[in-house]
Amino acid sequence: MNSIGERIRSYRKKQNLSIEELADRTNLTVDFIHAVEDNDMYPSLQPLVKLARSLGVRLGTFLDDHVSNDPLIVHPNEYEEELTMHPDGKEPGVKFHSLGRGKTDRHMEPFFIELLPESCKDKHLSSHEGEEFIVVQSGQVRVIYGREESVLSPGDSIYFNSVVPHNVGCAGDVKAEIYAVLYFPE
Repeated sequence: MNSIGERIRSYRKKQNLSIEELADRTNLTVDFIHAVEDNDMYPSLQPLVKLARSLGVRLGTFLDDHVSNDPLIVHPNEYEEELTMHPDGKEPGVKFHSLGRGKTDRHMEPFFIELLPESCKDKHLSSHEGEEFIVVQSGQVRVIYGREESVLSPGDSIYFNSVVPHNVGCAGDVKAEIYAVLYFPE
């Protein structure tokens, strides 16, 4: 299985769940789940977290396809794009590169993330259980956290409780890059 959508479908079918039943569990629409399973379309991480929780797996399960030994070392030239968010349904806005792929016993989800100019247009707030830690590698990053908005520069970091509605995007029309570690409690 190559795509995240195929993995979600596989876990759903292993549990003998229809798309309608999964939609009821997650409060997502049937059309949305079809788009995820068939077209790998994701507007944000929040629905993937809902799908993972409702299927009883961690988010990283959708990214893994092999097991590695400790320690897991990933060099920049080995970064693989795992997930692309399309906030407007058309243009890519955020590209995730998993840095924990293959470490199946992990409790955090580390990513290298490219925030494309399209991401600055999306100011939709989302929330989920857990925490996030972000370090800006390049560019300018806009973080909306509740009612506060901050702009971070290279070297800046932010650590926050993700249950508070938030949004992370580039602060202008130039790509930004961040390292992010997301923690989702079991």
